Amino acid sequence: MDKKSPIKITLTERDESVTITQWVYQTLRNAVMYGEILPGRVVTIRELAGILDVSPMPVREALRQLAAENALEIQGNRRVMVPKMTAMKFNELCEARIAIESHAAARALPYIDNDRLEQLRSLDSLIDQAQEDDNLSQISILNQNFHRALYTANPHQVTLPLIESLWLQLGPFMRMATSELEEHYLVDRHNEAMSAIERKDAYALQMAIAADIREGIAFAGTPEMLHTFIENSGH
Repeated sequence: MDKKSPIKITLTERDESVTITQWVYQTLRNAVMYGEILPGRVVTIRELAGILDVSPMPVREALRQLAAENALEIQGNRRVMVPKMTAMKFNELCEARIAIESHAAARALPYIDNDRLEQLRSLDSLIDQAQEDDNLSQISILNQNFHRALYTANPHQVTLPLIESLWLQLGPFMRMATSELEEHYLVDRHNEAMSAIERKDAYALQMAIAADIREGIAFAGTPEMLHTFIENSGH
């Protein structure tokens, strides 16, 4: 992957109950969250409309919403880019993820039944397979699905929009870091999380989620990688 290569956006079939504008927004939102639009890659409304096979109008509206969420930045001449990253901002986003997601996991624990636990096991197995296949896109998607399935077990949760906002801002940079990483040691913290769920151990679950996030960003938080982030996100 590089910032000059063609953009490959994951497309899903649009349900008839969903408007074109809503579908375009969700598709582009996912593309940013999964790191399918790289830092430094300039895209245009016309280019995105062509990829999605829609008119420019719903793309323009979706981009306005994503700009309001700090996911994309609209420049002159209808050009769009991932916002610039700094080392301080990156670290703040990562620490916020750890704090909020650890809290969300603990609050969800009392509501996780056997069906939800089985769903988590299934998602973790799919992640293992994606890692074996070196499928970076699927790893990103499935990992977020695992965390989302865990947190949304709580029917009263209110943190998911905050969590997804952090995923949006970090997604392009995490994907870039993962793609440049040749080898890294992966500890299956998801297994630790599921073991904690079985024991109804909220503290152990929080520690597993915190470790999962921290280790997932550890290789991206080195001075060398942060320098790469800043260089590639420079405007």
